[in-house]
Parts: sequence; structure tokens; C-alpha cells
Amino acid sequence: MAEADIAHWLGGRSFADCKAEFDEAGYIIFEEVLDADAVARQRAALQPFLDADVTGRNDFEGLKSNRIYAMLAKSPVFADLVVHPLALAFAEADLGRSCLLSACLAINLQPGETVQPWHYDDSHLRVDRPRDSFGVSTFWAIDPMTEDNGATELLPGSHRWPENSIEGANTAADFANTEIRDVNDDPGARDDAVKAVMPSGSLMVTKGTLWHRGGANRSDAPRLIVTPQYCPGWARQLENMAMTMTPGQAATLPERARELVGYSIHPPFMGYVDGMHPGRLLKQEDRPGA
Repeated sequence: MAEADIAHWLGGRSFADCKAEFDEAGYIIFEEVLDADAVARQRAALQPFLDADVTGRNDFEGLKSNRIYAMLAKSPVFADLVVHPLALAFAEADLGRSCLLSACLAINLQPGETVQPWHYDDSHLRVDRPRDSFGVSTFWAIDPMTEDNGATELLPGSHRWPENSIEGANTAADFANTEIRDVNDDPGARDDAVKAVMPSGSLMVTKGTLWHRGGANRSDAPRLIVTPQYCPGWARQLENMAMTMTPGQAATLPERARELVGYSIHPPFMGYVDGMHPGRLLKQEDRPGA
């Protein structure tokens, strides 16, 4: 990623300075990266799925939250966030140019939603801590994130902690729990937690090993974010991207988005199809009559 392509979002700082802050704290926030029109396009594309009001299946997903998955198959406008150069600068710096899109979802916290359990996003790879991060997560604020509406809560520096679990961390029971809790119920409260308060259009980037959680929404309005998450090219993606769309749909995405979905190779040849680069399938889709 050329630094000139992202310089106007860095506030006069060098990328090296921003990366040093990211490495130290485990996260970094850039305010108002998207203008109002770009935010409006994202919201408009999400609206039909928000109107369906499908809520989470368990306490971790959020019983008063809407989660929208398989986003690139639903609208190409979401690729604007997935391949945004500022987000990719951090993903590629930590994970390499062959990184993949591991997950991409929208999360809409309704009023009364409770705090999530503490978790870190690359825990599914089951490699003991302390270790380098195997993921980079991005959080795009479609609505402002405030003290009261469920702003993501973070434990700064926790990406370096050696513990594989902490008090109030997610367990298997959280994925089976369908009991609606009181909004003030917080079994994982901590004095060292900070809230990622930021205006609409802002971007937060976190390390995959950073302990964090969705906050409780004590306001009277929902809080909407979109969170593309990236993994190394050698890791299995959380969301089976290839199954969410046909090759024809993938062919309509920007080239970098296609690579992130999985139409790419992690050197020397991880990801091939029938001994060839998977991009060959998309070229076949482009042929007349295909």
C-alpha cells in the first residue's frame, strides 16, 4: 500500500507512527474516514436486511442485535469497506499481501442490548498466547459510537497478555444461552476497559489478539457498525466466503475484493484449483455464454 494513498487520513502523521501506536495499544481509531454520502450508501444497502429484524440466536450474538452476514454476496457496495486502502494498510502490514477476508458482518445493537462476553477475534485458531496476532479486525461506525449506545469496549495492550482466558470471557455456554438479561447486568466489568467512542464514518482497527466486547446499549436508538475481519492467507476463514456467492457474483467484485474472498494464492501455491490459480474460474465466467 503506497503511503500517499492513505496520507490524508493519517492527520499529518506517518504510517510508521500510526503503526507503532497500533502495535503498542493493539488498536487505533481514525475519525470520519467516510463522508456522509458514503455512510448513507452503506446504510441504504443494509436497510432491507435491518428491516427484516432477525435477531441474534444466543447471548454472544446478542438477543437484541441484528447481525447481517455474507455481505459481499448481498451488495457490491460493501466491498468499498473491505478494500478501503486505510483498512488494508494495517491488514497487509500485519498479515501480508496474501491475507484473506475471514468475516464480514454488520452488527446493529438495539436499545436494551447487554454487554458481550470478553473475547479476541482470532481465538478460533487455538494457538496459545502470548503470540503474534493472526488477525486484523476493522470496525466501521455507520452510527456514532457513544458512551451509552454500546460502543465497543477495549482492554488496551491486552493483545500481549499471556492469558488464554480472563474473567468474563466467552465460553461455550454463551453460544447456547438464550436468556435475555437486564441491560445493566455486567459479569465482566473492569476498571481498565475503555470505550471506542467515535463519530459516524470513523474506522477502528484492532489486533486479532486484543480483548474486547460489544458494549451495552442504554440509549433509545440502535447502534450500527460494519466489521470486515482479515486473516493470514494460510488460515481458514471464519465465514466460508466461497459458499456465500457464485463465481459469477465474485467476478463482479473489484479485483482486490476477489482476492480477499479467496480467489488468490498464498505462496507458493496454497489455494489452487485443479492445479491452477483460482482466478482462472472467474475468467471462464467472463466468457460469452458462460
